[in-house]
Amino acid sequence: MGDKIFYFFCGWFIIGFILVPLDLVPPWLEWANSVFLIVAGVVAVFYFLHTYGTKIGYLYSIFVFIVSIAVEQYGVQSGLFFGSYEYTSRFGIKIFDTPVTIGFAWLLVMGCADVLARGITSSRLFLPVLGASVAVTMDLILDPVAFKVKEYWIWTEGGYYYDIPTQNFIGWFILAFLFQASISFASTRFQKVWQTRMSLVFLGMILMFSVTAIFGGLIAAPILVLILSTGWYVLFLKRRRLYATDR
Repeated sequence: MGDKIFYFFCGWFIIGFILVPLDLVPPWLEWANSVFLIVAGVVAVFYFLHTYGTKIGYLYSIFVFIVSIAVEQYGVQSGLFFGSYEYTSRFGIKIFDTPVTIGFAWLLVMGCADVLARGITSSRLFLPVLGASVAVTMDLILDPVAFKVKEYWIWTEGGYYYDIPTQNFIGWFILAFLFQASISFASTRFQKVWQTRMSLVFLGMILMFSVTAIFGGLIAAPILVLILSTGWYVLFLKRRRLYATDR
């Protein structure tokens, strides 16, 4: 099942890589963008299942999904964590004020963060910091595109980085740190196939959002994120650890 989901994601990615940056997705097919992120989140779930085992993998996935939705919902209502913002109707079905897609997006981000962090360092204590740093790197391109290009959500207060509040990135780091810390000491098992797949998903998402940003007139964000992501990926390839070695 996991293999089919991954191949389905790859096919959808190829189509989306052509249509999304060029803004060729017709209005009646706008829902496809949300489904794409949902499928990417499901791929991350299979990564967790193969890396941590069925029980821990499901528990962690449910934990990330529920907590991220809850935190985002509270953030929308209170302005805490990510600044004052609201979601538009363009990001799919909502649970109260928060799109369901957000939970899957956080699964995607944490899957990418986990695979790179575990490939780069053997220190369980350093994993949360590294994982959170990778997550924020992704957010540096996800948020400008979602806000400025796609208008999936709108901040009502500005900031230095594309009018995004600095508080948002601090909130991302803290939440990603807590997610990564909650699983840093879990036993892992070597799954080279899924390790490779999840790392490729990271590259694919960075490339798609960077190209979309460029076509949307955003230049600094993709340059910054491509430099940072290249650094993470080079470290990942050079210092990748075997999951079979229980650290």
